[in-house]
Amino acid sequence: MICGIDEAGRGPVIGPLVICGLTVERDDILRQLGVRDSKKLTRAKREHLSQKIEKVASGIEIVEISAREIDALRQEMTLNQLEVKVFASIIQKLAPAVAYVDAADVDAERFGQDILQELDFKVNVISQHRADEKYPVVSAASIIAKVRRDMRIAEIEQAIGEPIGSGYASDPITVGFIKSWLSRNDELPPCVRRSWDTTSRLMSLKSIKRIDKFSGDERDD
Repeated sequence: MICGIDEAGRGPVIGPLVICGLTVERDDILRQLGVRDSKKLTRAKREHLSQKIEKVASGIEIVEISAREIDALRQEMTLNQLEVKVFASIIQKLAPAVAYVDAADVDAERFGQDILQELDFKVNVISQHRADEKYPVVSAASIIAKVRRDMRIAEIEQAIGEPIGSGYASDPITVGFIKSWLSRNDELPPCVRRSWDTTSRLMSLKSIKRIDKFSGDERDD
């Protein structure tokens, strides 16, 4: 049995990090379904494929780490170390003969070795960059992770009652939402990762504006 593991939401400033691992007997059935890199698929196509993947996979494990949990864990470890531990926990549960993983570390081999050190049984871990473009089983895991994260972002948006965008700092809707929330509430919403540089910059700008306003009020007296 082979396993593929990938994540969705490593970089965004809003929402959870979702990591999915799945097992299949052979990856040819995934090829027949048309499984490929999730980034090259439309949202509708990902959702359609995820349902088919779930039917043919022999095992699926999904781990969601909220923005608050990410902030807390980053005080103890790096994001790479966090992914190593979660990837290893998924492999431990699925117990495949071979695990293909999309390496988060710049050193793909080191990432694989770090995962192996967390396991208490022998497994062939193949760790590569862009594994989701090379191995259908990793592409399938990527698709399910992305669909789950999209669902969580939609839930956050519905709960807040205003557009929050994709959650990426490159998305003007996302940045605009955070700025607007800060101006109205004087604090960050719980869905935002406080340990991100983008958040720190926006908080700094908020502090500067507050100081400028306070200084201006003093001059007006």
